[in-house]
Amino acid sequence: MKTGIYLDLRNPPNWRRSWSRVYGFSLELCEEAEHLGVDSVWLSEHHLFDDGYLPQPLTFAAAIAARTNRINIGTAVLIAPIRHAVHIAEDAAVVDAISGGRLELGLGAGYRIPEFEAYGADIDRRYDATDDRVRRLREIWRNDQVLPSPTQNKIPIWLGYNGPRGARRAGLLGEGLLTITPRLHEHYLGGLVDGGHQVDSGRMSGVINAFVTHDPERDWPLVAKHHAYQWDSYRRHMVEGTRHEVPRPIDPDRSRASGLAERTDSLLYGSPGKVAEAIVEHTEGLPVETVFLWASPGAMDEAMTVRHVQTICGELVPLLRKADRMGSREH
Repeated sequence: MKTGIYLDLRNPPNWRRSWSRVYGFSLELCEEAEHLGVDSVWLSEHHLFDDGYLPQPLTFAAAIAARTNRINIGTAVLIAPIRHAVHIAEDAAVVDAISGGRLELGLGAGYRIPEFEAYGADIDRRYDATDDRVRRLREIWRNDQVLPSPTQNKIPIWLGYNGPRGARRAGLLGEGLLTITPRLHEHYLGGLVDGGHQVDSGRMSGVINAFVTHDPERDWPLVAKHHAYQWDSYRRHMVEGTRHEVPRPIDPDRSRASGLAERTDSLLYGSPGKVAEAIVEHTEGLPVETVFLWASPGAMDEAMTVRHVQTICGELVPLLRKADRMGSREH
């Protein structure tokens, strides 16, 4: 099991920095994470957020590719239905070329009405459209319909589907499932079988909402503030364009107490040993390739972000690798 960091490049109005600094620091962070031994970096996407949430992950992926040499670079996720398949195919191939074959393409269906309206896309067809993008991408690359061709023989595609039906869709397409929710595993395997794919070809990866620290009580007031900002922002933007009211603010203490529960705002919080143990237990029996953690949940200050990434790379990564080796020997 490999470990990555997850970036969204938020720049909240209440503590806004220059955009060049936000992007420049994030590139430096990726370089440092690679130097410290992390396996990958993953990029999220949203549009029209008031904090400038990263809108074009493949553009930023190209910059990371030019500044690094070893780590894989993934999207988690690129919103597929708002883009033409040829556009995705070309951009992904360019990133794959710049990186020397290190791209992992995570695709998702999206859910925000304003994003679909901005791109003139039909939100009601988002799942079928996402499946169609996958089929077209494979066809485009297989037949060299655009140039450059990808450097990899087969760019890994991951589908960010979170429910049972979505997990089955990923399996039917024979692609990776970009979630590590245990209850979805059987639905994913069923899709693989019904799609005519080998069961052992299944693979899962995904984000773990976790924060790793040697001093949980010292860091909690700051972590709690940023964790609350992150999820309250998601919930506020989620209802834009609908008739739903903005949900009540989350309770960070409740998030912390829930650990790895399936609540969207749940937070695994604690020492490297505690977090590693929980991740190993959570992923047991699943074909997990990579877990990734938010480097800077809720746009933390630079010092705290660097310390978090150093702790992930310097201590969590070795613990997960050790557990993986021990598990391999047992089997």
